[in-house]
Amino acid sequence: MQDILFDFISKYISLTEDEKGALLSLDLFRTVKKGTVLLKEGQKSNESYFVLKGCIRTYYMIDCEEKTTAFYTEMDALTPPCVISKTPSLYYISCIEDSILTISTSDMEAEINSKFPKFEMMCRILSEELLAKQQMDFDEFKTSSPEQRYLNLLQSRPDLIQRVPQHQLASYLGIKPQSLSRLRARIFEKNKD
Repeated sequence: MQDILFDFISKYISLTEDEKGALLSLDLFRTVKKGTVLLKEGQKSNESYFVLKGCIRTYYMIDCEEKTTAFYTEMDALTPPCVISKTPSLYYISCIEDSILTISTSDMEAEINSKFPKFEMMCRILSEELLAKQQMDFDEFKTSSPEQRYLNLLQSRPDLIQRVPQHQLASYLGIKPQSLSRLRARIFEKNKD
């Protein structure tokens, strides 16, 4: 698993053996079972996640109903807003699949950044990329119909269609599971013609 992490980092910065050793000494790697809740609404946390293998999701509980807002799969990073604001979380994070994650804390990140400043530069670049991606995703969601959202998902993240339970996928798309079934059938019929 460390090779996967180092390969990802090497896209942004080159690592010396000392830097690799410093990262490994932090004991970042965790194997987490499907169904594990990593963060609950109302909890405080200082943990950030990076998915090496598996799938995690964020969701809110609104009127006793789960509202999925995001899925994170291989090579996706997530720092919950509550880590930055030091306030209780407004949402949940859970594992949809058995997953292998790196879990770091603000203190660990500060220590590494002070010893090796180029990590701070890498984190800044990653943050900028993530912010731009989230803005594009948000804009796309706000300006498209449920059918367009589903077609966009098929094109941009087809793996989610197989990996994520249909009711969670429907929630993510902003529709009910029955509507997703009808939408899929309609698309299938269109493609047969």
